[in-house]
Amino acid sequence: MGSTPQARRGDTRARIQDVALSLFAEQGYEKTSLREIAEHLQVTKAALYYHFKTKEDLVISIFDDRSKPFDELIEWGGKQPRTLETKQELLRRYSALLADAGPLFRFIQENQATMRELSIGESFKVRLFSLFDLIKEPDAPLGDQVRCISALFTIHAGTFALKDIEGDLKDKQKAVLEVALELVTSAHHA
Repeated sequence: MGSTPQARRGDTRARIQDVALSLFAEQGYEKTSLREIAEHLQVTKAALYYHFKTKEDLVISIFDDRSKPFDELIEWGGKQPRTLETKQELLRRYSALLADAGPLFRFIQENQATMRELSIGESFKVRLFSLFDLIKEPDAPLGDQVRCISALFTIHAGTFALKDIEGDLKDKQKAVLEVALELVTSAHHA
C-alpha cells in the first residue's frame, strides 16, 4: 500500500513536533527558534511555516495531539464504577501513559513560564484535577484524599526523580507504580 499525500503530510507534522519538543525540553521554549527547528529537520523555514505559522501554534499542537490519550483515560475513568479496582487500573494506565510521555513532561518541567503564558498550562491543570476527582472520594477523610492524590503525584514525580537512580527503567517504573498502588489501596475503605 503506497503513502498518500495526506499520510506524508501527517508524518512531516509529527516529525516537526518531535524535533521541536526535544529542542524545547533541552534548550527551553524561549531559546529555540523556528529556524533552528527547521535546520534540525533539514527543511526550509517555508516548509515549517506550511505546517505551523508560529512557535506558539507548534507547541499548542504538540499538547493537543499528545494530550488525547490522557483525555481518553479521563473519559474511560468517568464511565467506570468508583471501586478500588477502577482506581488501581487508572493508576496503571496513567503510569503507562507517562512512560511514553517523557519529552512532554520534561518540557512542562523545564518551561514553567511558557506553560503559564499559553493556554496549555490551564488545560494541563484541568486534566490533572480531573484525574484527582476520579481517584479520590470527596467525602473520604482528608488523609485518604491526600493518599489518592499522592498516588498520582508519585507516578508523575517518579518519572523524573528516578532518572538519576541506578537501575533498569522498567524496574523503576514498576516500583513507582507499586508505591502508588499501595497509597490508593490504603486509602480505600470498603
